[in-house]
Amino acid sequence: MSRAAILESAAQVFRQKGFHGASMADIAEAVQLQKASLYHHFSSKQDILLELLDLALDLLTERMAQVMAQPVSPDEKLRLAMRAYLETLSERGDLVSVLLLEHRSLEPEYHDRHIPHRDRFEGLWRDLLQQGVADGVFHCEDVSLTVRALMGVMNWTITWYHPDGKMSIAEISDYLANLFMNGIRK
Repeated sequence: MSRAAILESAAQVFRQKGFHGASMADIAEAVQLQKASLYHHFSSKQDILLELLDLALDLLTERMAQVMAQPVSPDEKLRLAMRAYLETLSERGDLVSVLLLEHRSLEPEYHDRHIPHRDRFEGLWRDLLQQGVADGVFHCEDVSLTVRALMGVMNWTITWYHPDGKMSIAEISDYLANLFMNGIRK
């Protein structure tokens, strides 16, 4: 059993039961391992949670960095970044749900290790908006607050988006981008 397979199953278990409702036995059962064998791969449920959070942030940061590298205007980058982010939420629902909903379950030592990683990711969004302000495309009195508002709107889609719903994730992304940018466009 690979670490990746264990992490994927752990993300499903955490999404279904919540971090505190899930046990190492639940994760072991999901991957058809003995509980003792699971401890061969991970020393604790906290270790699994932190690795899942890191995995999610690595994926999101990589996708955001790809958008940031494109030679397009800040408003188009924001549109592309929102699309990439929402597509990731849709494609990797279990993993991203753990990131968005279970990070508060980290014990202080693990939380302290997680925060710089999260801050780097959020920094990419701040950089994007700051570039738009510098280029005269956006008007944001408080870039950090604007990023948190934008992330909050997008993050909440994990609670209501359904692939078989009225709108695709691309349509939702376009709608939210239009809604958001019409409010910040100069």
